[in-house]
Amino acid sequence: MTQKCGLVAVVGAPNAGKSTLVNALVGQKVAIVSPKAQTTRVRLMGVALEGETQILLVDTPGIFEPKRRLDRAMVAAAWGGAEGADLIAMVVDAKGGLGPKVMPIAEGLAARREKKFLILNKVDLADKARLLVHAERLNAAAGFAETFFVSAATGDGLGELKAALAAEMPVGPWHFPEDQVSDATERMLAAEVTREQLYLQLHAELPYDSAVETEQYKERDDGSVEIHQQILVARTSQRAIVLGKGGARIKEIGARARTELSTLMERKVHLYLHVKVKENWDEDRGVYRDMGLDWVE
Repeated sequence: MTQKCGLVAVVGAPNAGKSTLVNALVGQKVAIVSPKAQTTRVRLMGVALEGETQILLVDTPGIFEPKRRLDRAMVAAAWGGAEGADLIAMVVDAKGGLGPKVMPIAEGLAARREKKFLILNKVDLADKARLLVHAERLNAAAGFAETFFVSAATGDGLGELKAALAAEMPVGPWHFPEDQVSDATERMLAAEVTREQLYLQLHAELPYDSAVETEQYKERDDGSVEIHQQILVARTSQRAIVLGKGGARIKEIGARARTELSTLMERKVHLYLHVKVKENWDEDRGVYRDMGLDWVE
C-alpha cells in the first residue's frame, strides 16, 4: 500500500476542545487539557495513524483578541501553525455558540486557499437545533469543504472525521516512526505536564502569570530520569498559593505530575519543583524561547 502523510492545522477559539480532539485522534495524550481557556501556548504536533496514512495534527493556541506580549505571541503561533498545512480544521465549541471569539476566526479563514473542515465539537452537550444554525452561519462565512459533528470527550463521530482527514492527505513517506505520537521532546512534555497540574489544581486562584521552565533534565544510570523545574510567578502572593500551607500544594502538584510523566515516559521519574518570583517574566526573551514561542513586538 502507498504511504500518505500530511499536516492538519487545528485552529479555533480558546476552550473549543482542540487539545482533547488531538489527543482523541492520536489515541493517547500529547497535549495538555484543562478547564481553563488558553491552556495551549505553543504549537504542538500530535501524530495520528489511519491505515497507511500518517496525519500530523498541529494543536495551536486558541485565537483570541491579544492584550499583551504573551497573548500576541500565542496568537502568532496559532496562525503560524496553519502555514503550509494540507488542511485547516476549525474546531468550534458547539454548546458555546458563535460569540465574538468564533466568527472572526471563520472570517479570517475565508481567504485561505487550503481546504478547510469545520468541526463542531461537544455535540453531546449542545442543543441539536442550534447545531445546524451554527453550521450554516460558519459555512456562509468561510466556505468549509466538509462539516463534522463530533464529541472528542465521548468519541462520537471521530472515526468518520479521522477517515476524512486521512483521505485528504497527500501521497508521501511518513515523517515519524510508527510508535511516535508527538514531536514534543520529553523535556518539553515534562514542563507541559507540570503546567497542566498548576491549572487543574489552582485554576481558580492562579492567573496566567505563571510558566514552567525545565532547568535540568538528566538520565540516571538505572534508566530513570531526573527533572528539575522552576515555576515562575509574577508576585510573592502567587508563590504562596503555589506552595500551599506547609508546602502541601506544591507536593501534590509534583506527585501528580510525576505519576503522569512516569506513565507517559514508561519509566521512573524523579521530579523536583521550586517556585521563583520573577516580575514581568512575560517580558523575558529567554522564557519565550524555552516555551517555543517567537518574540512578538
